[in-house]
Amino acid sequence: MIDTHAHLDFPQYDKDREKVIEDAFSSGLEAIINIGVDLESSKKSIRLAEKYKNIFATVGFHPHDASKLSPENLKELEKLTSHPRVVAIGEIGLDFYRNLSPRDLQIKAFKQQLELAKNCNLPIVVHIRDAYKKALEILSSYGRDLKGVLHCFSGNESEAKEGLKSEYYLSFNGTLTYKNSRSAELIKKIPLSSILVETDCPYLTPEPFRGKRNEPKLVKLVVDKIVGLSGLHSFQEIDEVFTQNAKKLFKLDIK
Repeated sequence: MIDTHAHLDFPQYDKDREKVIEDAFSSGLEAIINIGVDLESSKKSIRLAEKYKNIFATVGFHPHDASKLSPENLKELEKLTSHPRVVAIGEIGLDFYRNLSPRDLQIKAFKQQLELAKNCNLPIVVHIRDAYKKALEILSSYGRDLKGVLHCFSGNESEAKEGLKSEYYLSFNGTLTYKNSRSAELIKKIPLSSILVETDCPYLTPEPFRGKRNEPKLVKLVVDKIVGLSGLHSFQEIDEVFTQNAKKLFKLDIK
């Protein structure tokens, strides 16, 4: 198993970070990708990846923090991309639900970081909430020059097809286990070869632990849910596909 989207640098883990990581790997995880959301978080992600051989880092500015992406910060971000433990640009994208940064600045920051990813030949980790039309329009303008994943996918079937058309992976997490998840039916129509799994911890904890802090080890429950929905494959078969998908996209060197 690979948790392709975690935030282990967040303060929710300050008291027991090492134990959470130890529990994750002892439970069978092969790797964790820790996701940057601003400059400081990106640096912390790199430090975690330096400390643990099977943790990898991404660097980027989340749309919530798009207003902080100054020219100086963009240059600093570009420097971080050369670190050997950095495997993607992210978490980047558009969030028109909370609008914690003005929409025009979100779009500007998104495009700047897409250009950075293209120039650095790195995949992207994309956050989209209530903004699929605009985000997919921007992504489609790059054709297949960019590779990446639409993290925590919550779009409809048409939006899923648009993402798959551009050869993006769609990633699913604990929300898939929730009673009213519309992704439960959608995921049956998506090729396994286009799916990644994640926790987005400390958020979006899967059932039956919903309401508690999420951890990377719980990504197993997401895989379990997909196994149940597919009805055609064993846990080992599906997990192997998802693991290889992650290794391929992020070019993971796992030892």
